[in-house]
This record gives sequence, C-alpha cells and structure tokens, in this order.
Amino acid sequence: MKQKVTVVKVGGKIVEAPDTLETLLHRFSALEGLKVLVHGGGRTATEVAAKLGVETHMVDGRRITDADMLRVVTMVYGGLVNKQVVARLQACGVNALGLTGADMNLIRSHRRPERNGVDFGFVGDVDTVDGERLAQLLHSGVTPVVAPLTHDGEGHLLNTNADTMAGEVAKALARQFEVTLVYCFEHAGVLADPDNEASVIPLITRRDFDALKAQGVVTGGMLPKIENCLSAVGAGVRRVVITRADTLQEGCGTTIE
Repeated sequence: MKQKVTVVKVGGKIVEAPDTLETLLHRFSALEGLKVLVHGGGRTATEVAAKLGVETHMVDGRRITDADMLRVVTMVYGGLVNKQVVARLQACGVNALGLTGADMNLIRSHRRPERNGVDFGFVGDVDTVDGERLAQLLHSGVTPVVAPLTHDGEGHLLNTNADTMAGEVAKALARQFEVTLVYCFEHAGVLADPDNEASVIPLITRRDFDALKAQGVVTGGMLPKIENCLSAVGAGVRRVVITRADTLQEGCGTTIE
C-alpha cells in the first residue's frame, strides 16, 4: 500500500493576512502523515513593487513579469513570504524547508511564449518536477514549503503560477504515493451561487465541469483552477479538493474527480 501525502496549495490572500495564515498553518501542521505546502503571495508582491516604483501589469489575472518585476517576486515569494511561513511552521512543530523550483533542480520550466500578442516576460510553464528528490525530503522528515518560482536550467528564474505548480508537484509525487491535493482559498468550495457560501457544489466531474462552464456557473479564475484539478486526477492523484483554509481537516469543500 502506498504511503499517503497531502499537497496543499494556499493563495496569497490567505498567507498575507495574519489571522487566516495562522489558522491555515495550525490546520496544516495537524494533518497526519507527509505533506507539502505550495504558496502564493501576489498582493504583497504588488505592494512591494509599488514602493520600489515598479509598475504592475496583469493580463487575465496573470502578472506580466519583466526584469524588474522578476526581482520583486523573487524577493517576495522566495524570501519574505516563504521564510515567514517556514518560521511559523517551525513554531507549530513542523520541520519545514523553504524552496523554489531552482533549489535541488526541483522544478524546471520554459519561458512562456508570446500568446495573442502578449509577452508575459519571465513567466514559466512547468516542464518537469523531480518527484524523487521531493520524496527523499519527505522520507527524511522534512516538509517542503514551495514558493511559486521555477528555473529554466540556464540560470534564469521564472515566475510560475502556484496553482499549476501544486498540481504538477502532486502529479510527480503520485508515482510513489497516494496523493491528496487540496486547494485552499477564501471560499468554502466551488459555489453554485457566488453570493451564497452555503451553495457549495460537493462533487465535480469532467462532465459536470463542462456543463457548469457552459451555464456560466463556473467562470473567471475558477476555470483554470478546476482544469488543474482534473489534470491532476487524470495523472493519478487520488483526490483533489477545493476548500477554505479553516476547514482543511474536515473533509469539506468541493471534490474533483
């Protein structure tokens, strides 16, 4: 029987607010078994960029990352946010190690090509994840905390979507472990009515997703999130859940199959 691993992705809105971060980290630390945390930090990056005089440009919710913005996100994601999370996990009794995709050659990406006339700059699309190295860390009692930065193998860091990174990490680990992938964000799950937190859709299959998308129930940033979930399930991840941080241990939210 395969050993269990839980991969948790937490968005910037949670890790950047002290109260929600503390709740998440206490819940995360109480999870049984091996685990990995992948985090964002976009709002902090935007705030720090403004203070440094670096302008933020977004297209469809994705950050245009020129050379100046790459410096900012490297400082914020790989430094400030990552190390704050690691330090707080240590206080919770979790032996955490902060990493980017460049560390130990964990996650390689290629620079995203121009799309529809948009050059995203130093943004990476994942090519490979070294699941063997991650497994070695897990077996040695280390809990990886992964910042949304990867590298191209030629000396360049790349800003990389945290949802995608979590999905790819889960897929790589699924070759050796029984993996549960959990996306934590500010809502209780995927909502049938965005104004009603009680309208959580408990289960979404590929067929359900196509129907919900056609009906306009699932829109915006939730579309790529669910696509990541379905891709992970198709690649052998045992279970994928979208939920709120304060219900991380309770089996609530939306399960994707």
